[in-house]
Amino acid sequence: MAVLRKEPRVTDFEHPLQMLEACHDRIRMQCETLGNLAAHLQTHGCDGQAQQAASNVMRYFDSAGRHHHEDEEQDLFPRLIAAARGQNAERVALLIDQLKREHQEMAQLWLRLRRTLELIAHGGNVALDALEVSRFCAVYRAHIALEGANMIPLAALLLGEEALAAVGEAMAARRGIIRV
Repeated sequence: MAVLRKEPRVTDFEHPLQMLEACHDRIRMQCETLGNLAAHLQTHGCDGQAQQAASNVMRYFDSAGRHHHEDEEQDLFPRLIAAARGQNAERVALLIDQLKREHQEMAQLWLRLRRTLELIAHGGNVALDALEVSRFCAVYRAHIALEGANMIPLAALLLGEEALAAVGEAMAARRGIIRV
């Protein structure tokens, strides 16, 4: 019996939309880690494993997670607005307004959660509020679903190769990657 395998995503800066989707996959994994960490702390306390997990989640959302929102707000969103015409222009504007509001909400939720994670990362024997983790992850999951169902397809439809190449270049530059 043949096994169907999902093709791996092309994740390089020449394919910025796929890079954004791959980032969504990593965000889901970080949210899973947060849920596991909350449960781990209840049974094992703030051991080395908990400290490492907290550090890893902080490092991700402080760097790649922040860059992801910058990629969208500084590079992708303006190009989408510029490319949209007719009914698409209103649809894109409403979508982008909603996504920006969600980015702000996620940033606020992250700051609260980060304070606790920082204590854990430094050995503080504190509980990680499961409801806070659940809220943070639920907001991210809904946001990712909205982007995956709307923003990514619109960008693929409306943006040409040149615009997507410019988004990819900006994404690489934001991360200090020099492309030849």
